[in-house]
Amino acid sequence: MNGIEIARRYYVDRVAPGLAGVPHAAALLGPGSEVLGYDDEVSPDHDFGPRVQVFRPDRDTVGEFFTGILGFDPAAGVTVADWLLTPTQLLASLTRGAVFHDPAGELARYRTALAWYPDDVWRYALAAGWLKVSQEEAFVARTGSTGDDLGSRILAARLARELVRLAFLVSRRWAPYAKWLGRAFAELPIAALVGPPLAAAPAAPSWQEREALIGTASSALAAATNELGLCPPLDPSPRQFYDRDIRVLDAGRYTVALTAEITDPALRRVLERVGVRHGTIPRLPGTIDQAVDSTDLLGDPALFRAAAPLLGLSPLTVR
Repeated sequence: MNGIEIARRYYVDRVAPGLAGVPHAAALLGPGSEVLGYDDEVSPDHDFGPRVQVFRPDRDTVGEFFTGILGFDPAAGVTVADWLLTPTQLLASLTRGAVFHDPAGELARYRTALAWYPDDVWRYALAAGWLKVSQEEAFVARTGSTGDDLGSRILAARLARELVRLAFLVSRRWAPYAKWLGRAFAELPIAALVGPPLAAAPAAPSWQEREALIGTASSALAAATNELGLCPPLDPSPRQFYDRDIRVLDAGRYTVALTAEITDPALRRVLERVGVRHGTIPRLPGTIDQAVDSTDLLGDPALFRAAAPLLGLSPLTVR
């Protein structure tokens, strides 16, 4: 029996009878592998067991619960700063899980508010994701051609991770934290197409094969980006990197195309603050997940919300 079913039975058999006639909502949300449905026989060795969250409307507990995890109350609206500063692993933990009782629909309203980015924030996150790819896509071949085989493999793995995260973005799914990133990726429909080349790339015996595998996955995700209709479609085929014997997607093209379609005033101000490089490509720090890779910071709302200036946001925009 998985953790969600254990929680459901616990609520039905033990908790609900004691709340008969008392208005409430009940769910299993927040931290925990079982919230994502990934618990197994190893999970019970820590922080696992029958549990359920009970929310009383007379105590404003829903708002307190969500604010405690996110650092803001979605009922007051989700600003651009809120979206950019909130780790996707937390959004996954609140929009997945299970709701056992919600007669007033309050939990549903909160979860709907956090379901997915508005289109301009989505464009911005995709643009930043493709920028991260563009900054290293030529290095698999460059390092490999100098005899640095380990460096080439490391870069292939780094690019594979960024492309996995782009797969979540094009699939409109919140990426979980690192332990479950690969498992959740495998559940995405696009994983059948891009998963095999990404799995093979770091272990490929030559840099030429690594370059080709990363290129195959990049092209597939670029085509998927085109299909979203968030920017004019671009040719997703790999091409030569300047005059060198290196082939890349030239992912920065997607950064330019996506940011050009952003009209949200708050995001336009961010774009103005961060500036451009090479005269055309925005210097996007991206979302908090794209800018920071610290477990402690991404799990603490006091820390990740203090990172607003790092993301090109004014501290005054963070409530």
